[in-house]
Amino acid sequence: MAKVNTYLNFPRNTEEAFNFYKSIFGGEFGNDGIARFRDIPHTEGMPPIAEEDKDLIMHIELPILGTHVLMATDAPESMGFNVNFGNNVHISLELDSREETDRLFKGLSDGGKITMDLQDMFWGSYYGTCIDKYGVQWMFSYVEKQNLN
Repeated sequence: MAKVNTYLNFPRNTEEAFNFYKSIFGGEFGNDGIARFRDIPHTEGMPPIAEEDKDLIMHIELPILGTHVLMATDAPESMGFNVNFGNNVHISLELDSREETDRLFKGLSDGGKITMDLQDMFWGSYYGTCIDKYGVQWMFSYVEKQNLN
């Protein structure tokens, strides 16, 4: 089932922020806990991760209300990020098919700016990002479901 989540970028203090949110909402960090930048598998042509960035959070999730999940990452300057209040929030769409992902990505990026083309990622997701013509930041993710029969 498709769902919408909120994705936050922080300037090197995601862990502090999410421990705060966890103290307010309760619960546990989802999706196998905390993924750090040191966990990214190295691929050819990929620049090395700066030593001071390896322990930063690449991805974290915290279910907060109903089915809504708060997600986040540290956004280090060494990787080209420049986080300011106002550009640190994304609407994250988890979709049910590649076709739906392609359709919504094409529609929302029209007249805006594609910040990452849709592509298959190492964590198993078909993923991309854009900023629409109104300045809203969008993340798109589709993970093919395994047939359990």
